[in-house]
Amino acid sequence: MAEVTIEKLASDVGTTVDRLVQQFADAGIPKQTGQMVSEEEKKTLLEHLSKQHGGGSTEPSRLTLKRKETSTLSVSGGAGRNREIQVQVLKQKTYVKRPLVDDAAAAAAEEARLAEEAVKAEEARQAAEKAAAERKIKDEADRKADAERKALEAKKRDEARAQLLRDDPEEAARRQAKEDAKREADRIIAQQDAERLKKLELDAQRQAEEARKLAEENAERWAKEEKAPVEVGDYHLTSNVYAKQAEDEVDARDERGGRRHGKKAPVGKAKKKDDADDKDAFNRANRHKKKKTPTSMQHAFNKPAQPVEREVKIGETITVAELAAKMAVKASEVIKVMMKMGAMATINQVIDQETAAIVCEEMGHKFTLTRENELEETVMADREGEGQLEPRAPVVTVMGHVDHGKTSTLDYIRKAKVAAGEAGGITQHIGAYHVETDRGMVTFLDTPGHAAFTSMRARGAKATDIVILVVAADDGVMPQTKEAIQHAKAAGVPLVVAVNKMDKPDADPDRVRNELSQYGVISEEWGGDTQFVPISAKTGAGIDDLLEAILNQAELLELKAVRQGIARGTVIESRLDKGRGPVASILVQEGTLRQGDTVLCGFEYGRVRAMRDENGQEVKEAGPSIPVEILGLSGVPQAGDEVTVVKDERKAREVALYRQGKFRDVKLARQQKAKLENMFANMTDGDVSELNIVLKADVQGSVEAISESLSRLSTEEVKIRIIGSGVGGITETDATLAAASSAIIIGFNVRADATARKIVEDESLDLRYYSIIYELLDEVRAAMTGMLAPEFKQQIIGLAQVRAVFRSPKFGAIAGCMVTEGVVKRNAPIRVLRDNVVIFEGELESLRRIKDDVSEVRNGFECGIGVKNYNDVREGDQIEVFEVIQVVRTL
Repeated sequence: MAEVTIEKLASDVGTTVDRLVQQFADAGIPKQTGQMVSEEEKKTLLEHLSKQHGGGSTEPSRLTLKRKETSTLSVSGGAGRNREIQVQVLKQKTYVKRPLVDDAAAAAAEEARLAEEAVKAEEARQAAEKAAAERKIKDEADRKADAERKALEAKKRDEARAQLLRDDPEEAARRQAKEDAKREADRIIAQQDAERLKKLELDAQRQAEEARKLAEENAERWAKEEKAPVEVGDYHLTSNVYAKQAEDEVDARDERGGRRHGKKAPVGKAKKKDDADDKDAFNRANRHKKKKTPTSMQHAFNKPAQPVEREVKIGETITVAELAAKMAVKASEVIKVMMKMGAMATINQVIDQETAAIVCEEMGHKFTLTRENELEETVMADREGEGQLEPRAPVVTVMGHVDHGKTSTLDYIRKAKVAAGEAGGITQHIGAYHVETDRGMVTFLDTPGHAAFTSMRARGAKATDIVILVVAADDGVMPQTKEAIQHAKAAGVPLVVAVNKMDKPDADPDRVRNELSQYGVISEEWGGDTQFVPISAKTGAGIDDLLEAILNQAELLELKAVRQGIARGTVIESRLDKGRGPVASILVQEGTLRQGDTVLCGFEYGRVRAMRDENGQEVKEAGPSIPVEILGLSGVPQAGDEVTVVKDERKAREVALYRQGKFRDVKLARQQKAKLENMFANMTDGDVSELNIVLKADVQGSVEAISESLSRLSTEEVKIRIIGSGVGGITETDATLAAASSAIIIGFNVRADATARKIVEDESLDLRYYSIIYELLDEVRAAMTGMLAPEFKQQIIGLAQVRAVFRSPKFGAIAGCMVTEGVVKRNAPIRVLRDNVVIFEGELESLRRIKDDVSEVRNGFECGIGVKNYNDVREGDQIEVFEVIQVVRTL
């Protein structure tokens, strides 16, 4: 860098020229104003200033802290007075920074450390040499001891042989011959092993030489043809004609070697070699049948070092054999794994998807869960494309509590008395009706309100667009009302509240609004979004307003559906009609259902032979939001199943049969899984009573509702098993099943035929008919109560205080007692208490009043008590008399 002047340097460092000149003079560099300053002079000045301010460090080597503290002291003065004196203390503390060890000291310390490590290493080496020498001495001593031991053993053996030779020369000769024969056999075996090893080496050398010569010949031919082989592992993939011929010559040479050893020549030798095609065929046959190949041409199979992880696809059901085949293991291995998991299985047993996945994961493989419904997807793909969307009628479900007026409201709307035909005045089926209004058509679904019909109401909420919640103005919100609100919210369906029975004097609509607001249903008058319509199903007041509210809500929803496409819908209800066969109530949701269409409905299929509306009138077709009854199905479908029109009846039958088989397999697998999982629990269930029931009802919804209600009645001690259920009358099969399983037969709105009645009479079966679900559940609950194990309770009936003890030669110790509570009976069990602790439990041997034997002694009288098989009664003890009573149990 260039030199600078004194003035320039002073301005750069922020000081005066005179001070800078003085600092240069102190550093031994005389400078004057205007002179130039070099880089070396700058460094000299910097080092001087550094030493001056801390010995070469920019940090101070000494730091002094000063602190001043003021405190007040209380000093006692004369006449009992105290004086306060202020004292000022000056504290000073100096911190000195220790200088760092210079490089020479550090180097000396490092050399000392290295020297110390060298000394330690030398000591370790000497110790190792010493240990090795000691070990060598020890080994030498061990060898000497071993040699001496062997010599001693040989000496003893020779002495024993000499003694044996003196005592029994023949035995000694036999032993010597045996030892000589053994040594000769060992020598022969060793010689044979050496010859075999030498032969193997010669064969390997010969094969290697042949392979080398063949490789050289092939290399020459490949060089001539200007083509090189492609090597992959131990194989040579060649397209050269000469290379193929060389391979054929090796094969032929091997075959000739086989004939020399007496082996049968292959059939290919009989073929002619003149023809080129025959020659290629001959060579190929020999190549596949050759007995031995050179070592360089062989490929050895190496067993995998670790298990192979496979991707296993598992359907809804699978047998043990199929699962083992997919994992490439033996079926016995899969069965072992299942046994370790606590599941007993056979090779042909069907297991469910979950169990198969656990077994697959346990054996170290990955799995993929699949649904084997390709056929079903193919059938659904045959449906036509979507058509044009058109407005459709709203589907309205009427929900509410029992006897709040749901069906009566529909009666007034339809001008038909539907509720008059219902048993007990309650709805037990889903009714589907459509009515025409001035602004269009509306479809109504009437659902039961009883608590047992929860699943039926849930299906109604899923298939609907709008829910009318009927609440009685004089009754308010009830349990089924809350349940209806939950179903509507779960389905995401808007609510319209119909406040019924407004004609009664105690009607209070504000109470209904207040109670419903607690469940999130707030009326429009209170700032909510739910329409509240006061109505009277008896007088018809407010019905028009209710229809208007429904249609306004439908306009907001903008309901649309394809009218001209293939029909699709939902099964609302199904039953078995004795004259018409399976009957299904269907709500068409999309497309147009026509008479003659082929439908696929859950596990059932068939061609629509006839369609009727809710009034029993024949119809030829039904569009969106129209409920109809159809005939022609192969069986009774499940309520809630999806109905789809398909083009091919044969494919529909295949899909239905596939679903049935798959459902049966899944059901069997789940049953088996439950049996296996509860195998040990079932061993302790011998004390559990079971009530077997065969249930038949008129419609599928009633079967579901009754089954759910009965299952909820089961307890830990008494369980209900519905071993058979179905739709339709009670048949011979049902009666036979009940007789075989000791079950009772319940008919809900159905009756038994003549054959079934005869079996019931002959077998003395319990057959009961019901038309109201309340009565059914009450009687089943009473039957279960009778099956409960009796409960016994101990009740204290008397207490006697021992006042004195007498000795009797006949009865032993006799306690003279005073009855302080209740009554003492002779035949009742007793307990002897001492300090309120039970010390004996037994029975009375005698009970006397003065000199007479009595059967009981009441409170306030004295008596003599003899305790059977107990003579340690003392004064002050208490004798407690109790009896065991049976407590009536209820569910």
